[in-house]
Amino acid sequence: MLKQTMFAAALMLGTAAEPALAQTATQQASATMQMDHISVQAIGAGDPIILIPGLSTPRNVWDGIAPDLAKTHRVYLVQVNGFGGGDPGANLKPGILDGVVADLATFIRDHKLEKPAMVGHSMGGLAALMFAKAHPDQVSRVMVVDALPFIGALFVPGSTADTIEPLAVQMRDRMRTKQTSQSAEATARTMAVKAGSRAQIAQWVLAADPRVASAAMYEDMTTDLRGDMATIETPITLVYPHNEYVPLARADPLYRGQYQGVANMQFVPVGDSGHFVMLDQPEAFVRALNEFLAD
Repeated sequence: MLKQTMFAAALMLGTAAEPALAQTATQQASATMQMDHISVQAIGAGDPIILIPGLSTPRNVWDGIAPDLAKTHRVYLVQVNGFGGGDPGANLKPGILDGVVADLATFIRDHKLEKPAMVGHSMGGLAALMFAKAHPDQVSRVMVVDALPFIGALFVPGSTADTIEPLAVQMRDRMRTKQTSQSAEATARTMAVKAGSRAQIAQWVLAADPRVASAAMYEDMTTDLRGDMATIETPITLVYPHNEYVPLARADPLYRGQYQGVANMQFVPVGDSGHFVMLDQPEAFVRALNEFLAD
């Protein structure tokens, strides 16, 4: 069941906000700032924080937390081009993850942001780790929500980015066809424990451009940062789920093993939750976020 759950996570890689919350956050947001690989909207005022969603997920995944967070922070809501029904832009070419990282660095520089905090879910979490490695001077701290430095090891123990590549190609090719309602619902069932969360996830899966989702999933599977983790000095907080199918006794060594060697690391397990922690357990996620920002 662990591999099945993480397989689904890879398909979404790095959730359900109520419609009213989504509308509120959208109404408060600034005009969309469009870049080659991402777009950004901003709300609130205060210390800057950047929120990056995962594979196939729009910025609305943060609508359950963004309005309250905006009372004390300037919140920058990222969306990868091609997700949420948006135009794919440059993401129809290889280099999506590198492009996301480069766009974030440019955005921070051009908007003169003073070392913002960064939160990334799933594939967004991997992008945040890549950013901390490449641009440590531009970020103060990173929260990773259910993402690993190398997801491929879950499918084939002992694998490397090179040896997992044939499987990643197969998965990419299967994902290039637009998902049906049935396939999206099946994926969503493995991504969350709450029915409302699953319904929202299925809608997001259907709205994502399959060309971008499949290519991004391939890049996620074939990116291996395990050898770089000990070099990252940026403080990292990892929020990860456990549930009846993946108990804490199994989840804990999995996550701790891949983050071994990080100099400044905090682990925050959240029970009765699936991959979309912020949707399944919003109160626990907000507590973890507040502690992360208070450190």
